[in-house]
Amino acid sequence: MSNPNHQTEQCQDNLDPQQILEATSALARHLQQAGVQWLPIPTTEGVSELNRHFQSNAQSGQNFGLRRGKNDAAPDELPRPQLGSRSGQDASRVDDHNEASIQQQQNTTNSGQRSSASLAQLPRGGGILSANDTPYGGENLPDPQRHECLIQLSGQVASCQRCPNLASKRTQTVFGEGSVRPRVVFFGEAPGADEDRTGRPFVGAAGQLLTKMIAACKFDRQEVYILNTIKCRPPNNRNPEEEERANCREYYQAQLNLLRPEYIICLGAVAAQELLQSKVSVGSLRGKFHRYHDSKVLVTYHPAYLLRDPSRKRAAWEDLQIMLRDAKIKF
Repeated sequence: MSNPNHQTEQCQDNLDPQQILEATSALARHLQQAGVQWLPIPTTEGVSELNRHFQSNAQSGQNFGLRRGKNDAAPDELPRPQLGSRSGQDASRVDDHNEASIQQQQNTTNSGQRSSASLAQLPRGGGILSANDTPYGGENLPDPQRHECLIQLSGQVASCQRCPNLASKRTQTVFGEGSVRPRVVFFGEAPGADEDRTGRPFVGAAGQLLTKMIAACKFDRQEVYILNTIKCRPPNNRNPEEEERANCREYYQAQLNLLRPEYIICLGAVAAQELLQSKVSVGSLRGKFHRYHDSKVLVTYHPAYLLRDPSRKRAAWEDLQIMLRDAKIKF
């Protein structure tokens, strides 16, 4: 005969939140690939809360087995731990030029916790998979931890072999560069020959035009952040394939979740359709704000396209003016 207290005794053992986090993160990635959309992203804070809730109910004798007894609470009656939740203070935006606000944000963030090099434990895009209208998940990290996490993530990208065809032909990966606390992020398509050679985004002819566009917005290039949908150059500068974008999606989502910009400027159809998970053309997406978690998204033409068709430069400048007016930046 089984011991009726056996399950309670097992529940009273201390559960390792880190092990739970790793297991649930792996499960989340598997379910995302299988097409599951509405799934909470686990965080260390959320798992610890779940662990405390589990221990509390175990000590009170509640049954957490697969079968529910007659006197056990129904699932909807049990408290729901908030995985990936953030306090309102952590969710507040910090102006890049306001040092006092940055210091206040650093004081309200748990700076004693160091982030692991594992991608599953780094902040990533969204508290809920495939739900761009939800807030960014996890902590709003202070600048030193953002920098550390970006370095760790860059190292993982540099050794990535998810796309064997791209990995075998690249000179190096192109991770991204700029401020760790940018007000604006420019999101492009893919590295070209110059980017593959230098390891930096937008350094060729299109990059020179982008630098001028950034200057027209009253920013220096180092004050913004620049990245692409994928980190390797496609052969002959072709558009990234769907599988390649899917393989790199986790990387740029982690970058954006660390940076949490006020504005994201999508450069061209590939970037816009990937970020917004849309099939709509650039012409239809232009002229209004979209949303990616806590960021306002604007869509405009890719600088390479503007070099081929200079008549579109005026329209691109009109797109950027939408952002400047909203940000109350004089131009």
